[in-house]
Amino acid sequence: MPLPILRSAASRRSVRALGVATATAALAIGAAGNALACNIGEFSAAASCDGDKGVITVTDVDAAGVKATVTVFRQTDGGEVEVGSQEVEGSREGTTITFAEDWKPSTTYRVHVLAKPYVDEDIKGGVTTPATACGGGEEEESPTPTPTPSESSSTPAEEESETPAPAPSTPAASASESTVPATDTGENAPSPAAGDSNLAETGANSNTGLIAGVAAALVVVGGGAVFFGMRRRGARSNG
Repeated sequence: MPLPILRSAASRRSVRALGVATATAALAIGAAGNALACNIGEFSAAASCDGDKGVITVTDVDAAGVKATVTVFRQTDGGEVEVGSQEVEGSREGTTITFAEDWKPSTTYRVHVLAKPYVDEDIKGGVTTPATACGGGEEEESPTPTPTPSESSSTPAEEESETPAPAPSTPAASASESTVPATDTGENAPSPAAGDSNLAETGANSNTGLIAGVAAALVVVGGGAVFFGMRRRGARSNG
């Protein structure tokens, strides 16, 4: 075979080998580029607390630093409500963005990531908040304090209304109250007559002497009258 023909065939083989190597290198570079490109696995979300308030945090560990838009939705019985949307530029160490959301216990959130042309999907599993709210309570609202004994006691008006009115007194009760039995004390009992007490003590009335004096005077007067009457009669008969 002539030498020029051999050289031409060798050149074609060399070019073909170079093309294959170039294509292989391009594929490898492309694969490496795709491996370094942004993907949904580089995003994570969590529910945490900022003091007594709840927040939703999203972290991007995309080393390529592709800008992405993160949107958070709260799941409800009637559908879902958008909490907010923010842009994030990832880093090898991780870049975290925070959504102020005073979440309630056991609530589910959907987190969507859009990083064109690489990612346009939700973070798998989303976020479910803990069973305990920030601040340690099971509910967002603080429990109602138990009323103290002074608060639970009735007011003076209620006490007055609850006090039963005194029952009207019956005639028998009135009579018994107005009339004091003579046997209770000796103060209201009629005192015995002075003569009775004297008779009980001396056996005679205290007025006996006076009555006897009056009777004696009457006897004297009567005797005098009889004496003078008889004297007049004697004078008349003598005359």
